[in-house]
Amino acid sequence: MSRSLRLSLLRIYAIHKRHYYLLRGSWPRIAELFYWPTVQMIMWGFMNQYLMQRPGGELIGTGMLIAAFLLWDILFRSQLGVSLAFFEEIYSRNLGYLFVSPLRPHELVCSLLSIAVLRTLLGVGVAAWLATPFYGFSIFDMGWALVAFFSNLIFFGWAIGLAVVAMVMRYGMGAESLAWALVFIFAPITGVYYPVAILPAWLQPISWSLPPTYVFEGLRELITTHQFNTAHFFYAVLLNAVYLSLSIILFMIAFRIARKHGLLLQIGE
Repeated sequence: MSRSLRLSLLRIYAIHKRHYYLLRGSWPRIAELFYWPTVQMIMWGFMNQYLMQRPGGELIGTGMLIAAFLLWDILFRSQLGVSLAFFEEIYSRNLGYLFVSPLRPHELVCSLLSIAVLRTLLGVGVAAWLATPFYGFSIFDMGWALVAFFSNLIFFGWAIGLAVVAMVMRYGMGAESLAWALVFIFAPITGVYYPVAILPAWLQPISWSLPPTYVFEGLRELITTHQFNTAHFFYAVLLNAVYLSLSIILFMIAFRIARKHGLLLQIGE
């Protein structure tokens, strides 16, 4: 391993260690990771049971809503994890200090993305584990299909999160609300809880241009037919490569503009 790579990994590890200490020293931060995924999983689980008991409820499929919610929360938590990890540096007025250190922009990106994965695994993992004693449903029974779904949703969440971070660097904390609102634009049009065929014809091509659509359509196909659609998987991977590349480019452009105009020291002031 080259000396440059070792130094990069050490700097990325340093960012991870900082956020570990933040979580360890604040029980509300830890509780927030588990609270919302667990509460919503319980709510949607009982809704699923209620619909299953109604005439025609068997068409919904056991665990369909629970699985859809858990996968949606992976997307939401992954993008939020990227944004919140960056916001923590702003709240603590640490952003300027980071960039007078040897930390490079691409190392910060790697840190934000990997921290988001860890936060997502902790938050959604607890909710997924509790689904078994509550409803007798385990999303882990999907096996490798779950890994494919998880990876594609994580990548798209990264893309949204980096876009939000770029907007905050460029326009300041006035754009902070995008971290909570932007991802929900995709909820109605990616078929989280219903097939894409339900959407108006003019909206369906837009839906199929988004990676999560292939994940949720693949989820329904897996639960109803027990078949994993590899075409959906590869289309999602291809689209994610495009969106993630664009978000990284957007981040780097925003970073250069912020550094040129001294915005990194002014964010949050």
